Amino acid sequence: MRLIRSVWLVGIFSFCLLLSIVLVDVPALTSAYAQQPSPSRGRRAARGSVNVKNTQIARIVTEINARNIEIAIRKLVSFGTRNTLSDQNNPDRGIGAARDWLYGEFQKVAMQSGGRMTVEKQTFEQPKAARVPQPTMLTNIVATLKGSQPESTNRVYVVSGHYDSMCSSPTDAKCDAPGANDDASGTAAVLEMARVMAKYKFDATIVFMTVPGEEQGLLGSTYFAEQAKKNNLDIEGMFTNDIIGSSLGGNGVRDPQTVRVFSEGVPSNETTAEATTRRSVGGENDSASRQLARFIKEIGERYVAGMKVWLIYRRDRYGRGGDHQPFLERGYAAVRFTEPNEDYHHQHQNVRIENRIQYGDLPEFDDFKYIANVARVNAASLAALASAPARPKNVVFPAGLSNDTQIRWDANKEPDLAGYEIVWRDTTEAVWTHSREIGVVTTYTMKGMSKDNYFFGLRAVDKEGNRSPASYPRPLPRTRPNQPAVDQQAPPQL
Repeated sequence: MRLIRSVWLVGIFSFCLLLSIVLVDVPALTSAYAQQPSPSRGRRAARGSVNVKNTQIARIVTEINARNIEIAIRKLVSFGTRNTLSDQNNPDRGIGAARDWLYGEFQKVAMQSGGRMTVEKQTFEQPKAARVPQPTMLTNIVATLKGSQPESTNRVYVVSGHYDSMCSSPTDAKCDAPGANDDASGTAAVLEMARVMAKYKFDATIVFMTVPGEEQGLLGSTYFAEQAKKNNLDIEGMFTNDIIGSSLGGNGVRDPQTVRVFSEGVPSNETTAEATTRRSVGGENDSASRQLARFIKEIGERYVAGMKVWLIYRRDRYGRGGDHQPFLERGYAAVRFTEPNEDYHHQHQNVRIENRIQYGDLPEFDDFKYIANVARVNAASLAALASAPARPKNVVFPAGLSNDTQIRWDANKEPDLAGYEIVWRDTTEAVWTHSREIGVVTTYTMKGMSKDNYFFGLRAVDKEGNRSPASYPRPLPRTRPNQPAVDQQAPPQL
């Protein structure tokens, strides 16, 4: 009996000793784990902090109305044709009638803004060109909702649709060209966004724009973009909505829950020196336009239930173009929204029935609820951009070789700035998958994470949790004359 009792006491003592060792070591183990750059921990932190919804954006999304969009599309179709070369003085038919109706509608919208929205006709003479047989006056309708934060009011976001239409020939100004999808859908979406958003305040400025001349060669958007460049307008992002009208494609697939967002990788205005740097360090998938597209996917899918933003890593559909292109060519970040499956029987076609197939861009082929959801993705993204701080500027990797990654940047100017976040992803991943809050600093080092192995970005965060798109760091060239021998032997880090 004594022997059994002794064994039992020894067992109890051993158990207590082991437990005390574990309890002593747990804090040390926890501390050591906390210092490791764990991607999974970063992902959990990102989901916990980023998914909080902005109540104003949520309200904007609910106020977008499919019936208003349908009314606007049918009104635009009622003008018979909106060919850029059609009559400009007939009050009932032609592009002039559409122009004047849109101008009046945007003026009504501006009355809700408390004086913050102004509407203008931006008129210019388009010289004779391939699809313009004689000089023609063109007019952009531009509604500007001025930002309310002084430090951000000069930061601008543009959303557009083109209000011109065409039959099979872009120079046929007489035929009926209803253009219900291409692009009354985008035009009506922009008008509805303006109607809803005009009564709300944003830090930065939003421009709601409808343009002519798209079918003649992106003429209206080119003029606006060129004027913006000449006037040093700080356009931080541009959306064009073109052919967002139908959820049913010519392939027979109906998909009312997906919108394509096209974004270019290699910038259209890239210089030879910039191309050399990009080839040296990567970054062909990290242009400002790609960051804008990633932002739209994150915000759009958060606020618009059931909608999928399908990122297409091309400037536009294969071999084609749209009104975001002139902005890209002038160095602005820009993307295109388009339905997932197009039906070419209803694009650039004379209205007719042939072999029992209905041709022509008619309103019966539009899905107004779908257009409203695309408008909601646009509106949520615009509101998030204009509510957030500007994306950080002059974000760089200082020169030198290390298994740590240091990032440096200029401080943001917004008074409500809360700090910054580092985001990162594996080099084969399409979107940012991890984030780390780092506070109000202008340099940070990711310990044990080499820029060889990950792509990094930096975004600014305000006190309400609004986040900017990410800025992709550029490399700084080496400037120190006496580099370590291993560094001198490495390939140039441009």
